[in-house]
Amino acid sequence: MLNRRRALMSDINVTPFVDVMLVLLVIFMITAPLMQHGVDIELPKETIAPVEVKEIPTISVQSNKKIYWNKDKVGNLVELTGNITEYLKDNKDGGVYLQADQGLDYGFVMRVMATLKRAGVKNIGMVTDPSEP
Repeated sequence: MLNRRRALMSDINVTPFVDVMLVLLVIFMITAPLMQHGVDIELPKETIAPVEVKEIPTISVQSNKKIYWNKDKVGNLVELTGNITEYLKDNKDGGVYLQADQGLDYGFVMRVMATLKRAGVKNIGMVTDPSEP
């Protein structure tokens, strides 16, 4: 009987690794679309005591996307940024109230909020009407 030794294999066997990765890829491809959708919930309606109103500017956005600084019409988001910059020169930690029409699309409200944040506003208060008791 000959005593032949098999040479040691120094290569990594990647076949099991590839199999596991393909299974994980399929799992993620199936579950990813499910994770992007929110859960349908109905938020409760509560009446709470009104918050004390401070003397800070109010930014109003109508359903036709017209923007107002207090009660003065602002042409666009660039002019709004100029108003905020002027306001923040005297009020370093200044905040603003934002009231937007209920029929306005969410994306435009987010653009207004992003403009406020980029201009340096640290606190944005959202104004709503109280619900009926």
